[in-house]
Amino acid sequence: MNTSAPRPTPELTTPQAAGILAGIGDTPLVELNLVREVTPRVRLFAKLESVNPGGSIKDRPVANMLLQALAADRFAQGRRLLDSSSGNAGISYAMLGAALGIPVTIVVPGNASQERLERIAAHGAELLLTDPIEGYDFALREAKRLAEAYPERYWYCNQYHNDDNWLAHYHGTGGEILRQVREQTGTLPAAFVGGVGTGGTLTGVGRRLREANPGVHIASVIPELFPGIEGLKPLGHPGDIVPDILDESLIDQRISVTLDESLAMCRRLVRDGLFVGPSSGAYLHAALLLADSGRFPIIVTVLNDTGERYGSTGMWHREPH
Repeated sequence: MNTSAPRPTPELTTPQAAGILAGIGDTPLVELNLVREVTPRVRLFAKLESVNPGGSIKDRPVANMLLQALAADRFAQGRRLLDSSSGNAGISYAMLGAALGIPVTIVVPGNASQERLERIAAHGAELLLTDPIEGYDFALREAKRLAEAYPERYWYCNQYHNDDNWLAHYHGTGGEILRQVREQTGTLPAAFVGGVGTGGTLTGVGRRLREANPGVHIASVIPELFPGIEGLKPLGHPGDIVPDILDESLIDQRISVTLDESLAMCRRLVRDGLFVGPSSGAYLHAALLLADSGRFPIIVTVLNDTGERYGSTGMWHREPH
């Protein structure tokens, strides 16, 4: 397994772009008091990824993929970056594309939250919306179709197949988790909870943690097929596209989580000052189930993005008292 990645030269970025890139990663590791409602014998930690410039964990892989593409001169003759996204990666592509002078086209399911669509468009990226009834995999297939039909127009980043995706988490997210958990506890994580969008986080973090602790327990959240949880793939159903970069051999346990369970957890976290999106709520719901088992003294997960990205979905709507 090759875990090295070529380092792009500084000449590829402007000082302004370099400043934005410098803000990506090294996110805080927050210890969550919530676990005490389940058991006093477990410590639960989460990476707060909303502090990245684009507001989500997707800044990490997108930055790495774009910098490696620039180093390889993928955008010669004015080629545009093309990919599909349910929203967060699209924001990262649009933001970093604007900073780096890369034209961007994103294929997005039409049911992505209005906040995500507005931010992508605000950075000047081209948005191509697909029928929400067709699901996220349809957007992925449409991006692939466009890449094959117009190879002179697009460089297809394909975050589902791009090794620079999971390598960003191997070198960045996973390495930070090991260092920060050691600093706060003096030991290593016993369990990690993630999920599968592109498979990059679970694969990169999982490989790094398992190298440090072969016995680490890795759990993957599995959302219901409908209505689903934005950013997470259910997998296991006929026709589901399994990301090429996903290393399923890392997964020790699959934990089913419904959208209602995810949203309930997000609304509970708000009372502790954490404002996060549905995938983060799903991860925390699963993490508490692991904590309740009593098998894992230190559990780590990630809070993928900010809850401000979902106001238009009704997620935060409260009935008047």
